[in-house]
Amino acid sequence: MALENTFIQEKLQTTFGSDVFDFKEEKDIFSFEMNPEINTAVILYLKNNDALNFHFLTDLCGVHYPDNSAEKQFAVVYHLHNWVANKRIKIKAYINGTNPEIKTCTNIFKTTNWMERETWDFYGINFLGHPQLKRILNMDEMVSHPM
Repeated sequence: MALENTFIQEKLQTTFGSDVFDFKEEKDIFSFEMNPEINTAVILYLKNNDALNFHFLTDLCGVHYPDNSAEKQFAVVYHLHNWVANKRIKIKAYINGTNPEIKTCTNIFKTTNWMERETWDFYGINFLGHPQLKRILNMDEMVSHPM
C-alpha cells in the first residue's frame, strides 16, 4: 500500500496541530512547514512512527531569504526518505535572521552532525545542543559566514 500525502498530513496534524502547516506537493515531493520550536519532535515522530517510517535523512541544509522579514530570513530544510514505501518528504522551518538558531537533530540522525556543521559554517545558523559545532569547510580563522 502506498504512503499517501493525505495520510501523512492527517497523522502530523493530529499530533502537532497548527504547528505543522502549508502542506503541498512540490516537484513530486510532499512538503510542509513546521514551527522551528518543534523540529526535533516532528523529525523524531516521522522516524519512529511505524506507519510513517521515515528512517533516512537524505539532506539538511540552510537557505537565506534576504528579502524576507527578520522573522523568516533563514530556513532549515530537512529531506527525509521512507525506503520501504519509496516516499520522500521535505520539511522547512523558518527561523529568525537576527538570532538564527534551532535545536540539533544529531541525537536523532547521526548524519546531521556534518550537515549542521556545514550549515552553521556557511549561514551562521546555530544548532542548539550540537556536540561539536565548528568549521567544516571554511578556514578556522574566518570570523563571518559567507552565505
